[in-house]
Amino acid sequence: MQPLPRFALARIAPIAIALWLGLGPLTAHAAEPEPDWQRATTLPDLIATLDHWLDAESPYPPRTTAPRLRLISPQRARAMSDSGGRLGATRRGLYDPDTQTIFLVRPWSMRNPQDVSVLLHELTHHRQATARHWYCPGQQELPAYRLQAAWLAERGESISINWIAASLAAGCTPDDFHPN
Repeated sequence: MQPLPRFALARIAPIAIALWLGLGPLTAHAAEPEPDWQRATTLPDLIATLDHWLDAESPYPPRTTAPRLRLISPQRARAMSDSGGRLGATRRGLYDPDTQTIFLVRPWSMRNPQDVSVLLHELTHHRQATARHWYCPGQQELPAYRLQAAWLAERGESISINWIAASLAAGCTPDDFHPN
């Protein structure tokens, strides 16, 4: 058996050492796997991915029926909203528990993590609707925003939310309380 030339040893030695240490083969530029939500090619695929994340991260059980989805204009969202956008700069999504419909405000893209987090937030409300009794709709917001913030944080993103307003809404107190 002939000895290996020096240049061959220089190429093989790091690989052999890595294998011996149990590190596996070394690659120059190992790409991180694409997050599941980015691999979704259809809205149902995306919802299934987000539901899987909620199964692992939320205390709310999955529903047997999928929500309906509708894209609406910002004007329609303002007209439908009862909170007037207090919890965020702009209303990006709404959930109607009576019709089990999620309304996403245009423009909305399944490739934008902020937009996808809005869908996750509304999917949380879909689960919350049958999970337990809520004294007021505002009580559901804080847990939904916390899940949305956690999902975004896992992707290196953050949420823009007025946490004080969300906490106050969760208290179910009247908005304009003036004692006599």
